[in-house]
Amino acid sequence: MKKRTFVLLLTLVLSVALSACSSNNKEAAIESKVPAKEMADQMLAQFEQPMLMELEAGMVQQLYHLDPALLEQYTIRIPLMNVKTNEISILKVKDAKDVATVEAAVKQRAADVQKQFETYLPDQYELSKNYKLVTKGNYVLFVISEKADEIVKSFDSFFEQK
Repeated sequence: MKKRTFVLLLTLVLSVALSACSSNNKEAAIESKVPAKEMADQMLAQFEQPMLMELEAGMVQQLYHLDPALLEQYTIRIPLMNVKTNEISILKVKDAKDVATVEAAVKQRAADVQKQFETYLPDQYELSKNYKLVTKGNYVLFVISEKADEIVKSFDSFFEQK
């Protein structure tokens, strides 16, 4: 009887350990077919947006409250003129443990944009409240756009499970 219980317990422990390991491998295996900048270029070619400019490296810390050293690669496109909230950011985190930090920084950026437009342009304020934040493996997508759902679908198409 003791031997049976021991074998059952051992089987249960090994099953849990193996299933935990396998789910981590699936997350780590998500990889994009193209670099972040190229993804954004292709998405912006598909979905017309107001004039956007590439955010310079020095401004990432200031606008996104994020240390660029956490990122392996990124592209952030912000409005050229301050009358639109449209924005697209693709951030590839170096280490999976920092994904939550990057997500928090993106949520803070969304809150900053909302606050900026709260009393300025009501239609843009409403648009900024409907932002999309999507995480795939080590990639984080942040979109404010009328076509955010379509952009998210396009973003998903860049990934393959290994």
